Amino acid sequence: MTLASASLPGSRAGVNPWFVAGAVIVPTFMEVLDTTIAVVALRYIAGGLSATVDDGEWVITSYLAANAIILPITGWLSVRFGRRNYFLFSILMFTVASALCGMATSLNQLILFRVIQGLAGGGLQPSSQGVLLDAFPPEKQGTAMTLFGLAALVAPVVGPTLGGWITDDYSWRWVFYINVPIGLVAFAACYAVVRDPDYLTTQRDEQRRQGARFDSIGLSLLVITMICWEVTLSKGEEWDWFGDPFGRVQTLAALFVAALGGLIFWELRHRNPVVNFRPLQERNFVVCCIVIFFAYAVLYGASTSLPGLLQSLFGYNALDAGLVMSPAGLFAVMAMPVVAILLRRQTDARWVIIAGLLVMAAGNYWMSLMNLDISPGQVVWPRVVTVAGLAICFAPANVAAYLYTPNALRGAAVGLLSLLRNEGGSVGTSLSQALHEQREQFHSLRLGEYLDPFNPAVQSFTDQARAMFLQQSGDPVAAQQLALQALDNVREQQASALAYFDCFWVFAMIMLALVPLVLLMKRSVAERGARIGGE
Repeated sequence: MTLASASLPGSRAGVNPWFVAGAVIVPTFMEVLDTTIAVVALRYIAGGLSATVDDGEWVITSYLAANAIILPITGWLSVRFGRRNYFLFSILMFTVASALCGMATSLNQLILFRVIQGLAGGGLQPSSQGVLLDAFPPEKQGTAMTLFGLAALVAPVVGPTLGGWITDDYSWRWVFYINVPIGLVAFAACYAVVRDPDYLTTQRDEQRRQGARFDSIGLSLLVITMICWEVTLSKGEEWDWFGDPFGRVQTLAALFVAALGGLIFWELRHRNPVVNFRPLQERNFVVCCIVIFFAYAVLYGASTSLPGLLQSLFGYNALDAGLVMSPAGLFAVMAMPVVAILLRRQTDARWVIIAGLLVMAAGNYWMSLMNLDISPGQVVWPRVVTVAGLAICFAPANVAAYLYTPNALRGAAVGLLSLLRNEGGSVGTSLSQALHEQREQFHSLRLGEYLDPFNPAVQSFTDQARAMFLQQSGDPVAAQQLALQALDNVREQQASALAYFDCFWVFAMIMLALVPLVLLMKRSVAERGARIGGE
């Protein structure tokens, strides 16, 4: 059976696949945007609901945990209820939950509605990607994945800027209300053009005839696994990771390992697993999962570190920092059509993926060479190169991932890859925070080794500072203390800057380390008549 014959349109007969693509990428963009747009509004949300900022972080954690629980089981849900029905239900519930989030009157209410929003939103990415893969023939799936990449890549880039503008000019509640009109339009469009392909209908009928029992044990293990994982990543830095004196991180880590091991053991032996790990038997899919996971970890890590650098050391506010980062989204959009053309001309996806990884490495290495005397323009271009690199490798990685995956496993494969893409972002955010703190302590200690009273440079700095403060205050003792404080401030500023630059250097090395892994993949050209599992 060929890929061309196996891939049946997932749309209404006679509907142009471009209309299908235009309809399904809207809810994807909306859901991915919601993972980042609320981050910049946390302080406003906490203040508006009379909560602390630390407690307000549960607004993000609850959404990510609920999202992570649903993502790996979207394949099972699509077969059980029909992908079209599940997709439309997810859009509707996400829209309703967004409205409820905007109307929340307490933090507990908001967290509850964010859980509902996360559970509904988890079905949007995999479902829309599955519809795109079925709507386009194999030789045009590179173009389809380029369209999907516009939503999955551009949304997290523009999210912080859009969130900052909405929060500053209107209210944090509009961060959620903005989803309502978009969700209603997306629901109407998808209702009109999306249909289930024949192979998925056959799977659903077969499962109903068999009367398979629901995998409640697998779902329970999955819930434990993902909640422990997300809470550890979100609160680990606050709780001092494995140095947590209350043992919270240690307990969560132990539960995560035990639950994950039990989940894999149980699901590989269950006839109707709620999480199907069998797509991981295919080499291309595994490599692409690893590439996408770390690429998004680097994207989110850099997207966390760069605003931190700009706001803490350059004095930018959230909106200005977002404006500096936003041009990268425009160049990502410009890069994707070029990638689509390469894939349509049957260029081996492996080489395009490698090119993208090298560009991402170059962008992060460029950022590691920055200093505290740069202008905004000197921040824009390294960021552009980094995001353009991900834009280059995103579509070919998604094409190569499913090229040798049978249609029967496609739903499970899409859910697993979507999960790893999202979790890569969570890991990157936590990694950047933990790495910056550790390296800041290291550089602060190393810089302090040279700040002794006998160092001529130190003497010159303190003498000039003391003279300036003496002129201002007229108090010699206060002037001496202020001079020493100014010296310490410079040390901490430089230590923090060096720590941020170290983060970018580590991200560059991660990208370089992925290049040899791509060479282990099979030839990846989506051509008409290519056989599933063929070389």
